[in-house]
Order: sequence, then C-alpha cells, then structure tokens
Amino acid sequence: YLGNFVARKMKGTIENPLHLKSLNHISIVCRSVEESLDFYQNVLGFFPIRRPGSFDFDGAWLFSYGIGIHLLQSEDPETMPKVRQINPKDNHISFQCESMGTVEKKLKEMKIEYVKRRVEEGGIYVDQLFFHDPDGSMIEICNCDNLPVVPLAGEAIRSCSRISCNVQQKQIQQLA
Repeated sequence: YLGNFVARKMKGTIENPLHLKSLNHISIVCRSVEESLDFYQNVLGFFPIRRPGSFDFDGAWLFSYGIGIHLLQSEDPETMPKVRQINPKDNHISFQCESMGTVEKKLKEMKIEYVKRRVEEGGIYVDQLFFHDPDGSMIEICNCDNLPVVPLAGEAIRSCSRISCNVQQKQIQQLA
C-alpha cells in the first residue's frame, strides 16, 4: 500500500484517502471554561455557538474563520500543567492576520506577553507572534500567506486563503 501511495504522490496526483473537506474544530481542555471563553471571544474574535444539550459535562463551543473551538472543562483543573515559557517550537494553533502591526499593537494594549519571530525563505519574510491562552495553549498569529505552498513533488501552489486554495484544489482534481 505504501509503495502505491508514494508512486501516486510522485506522479503529482493529490491524495485524499479519507475524502476530507476541511478542518472542523479543535478541542481545548480548560482550567476555567469562563476564562477561556472570554479569551477566545475578546482576544481572537470567536463567537459562542450552541452545543448539544445532551452533553453531561461543562464546556462551550465557539466559531469563526471557518473553524470551531470546543472548550472542555478539565475534570481536575489543579493537575493541569502550569503555563510555561513561550516556545515557538511547541504545539500551537496558527491564525493568518491582515496586519501584523495591528496585532502587535493590540497584544501590547491587552498586556498579553508574546514572542516575536521572523522567518526568511528566498527573500520572502514571514512575521510571527506567539502567545498563550489562559491554559497555556500556544497561539500563533502570522502573515504566512507570504510563503507559497510548495508540494515536495509537483508544481507550486501559491495560496493560503481558503477560497483560492479550494479553487486550485478543484482545478487540479478536474485535470486528474
């Protein structure tokens, strides 16, 4: 199976063995759903949506930017790891922004500690800001759409916006 998969990749065909469409949501275990709800609404701009009433545990669902965030109340908040030093190489969720300057200004106004990084690739620069949510989950804000998406085999796809990526993916599938 793996040999066939690699052979198809080398021919430039795009594989989607599970017929995935998009990222639906991420779940985050919280010390306090209320504190995390406030952060995801007032810092990142998500809005609360209805969650199934049949759930027998505390939580909240939020939505924005085409994805959901599901906040889950920890069963034992006191044993959750403490917020660590900001490490850009740690697990994180990344959001594309319109203006890095605006984001940095807002983070300073909100007194949110962050780490700033810059990546250079072939004369193209990507700026990144990393910070934690109230439970220590890492958030990245970037202008990553400056970099082209380059498959390891095949032609470059220049995009990062969901719409243009979907359009290009459909065009490639029609050619196959």
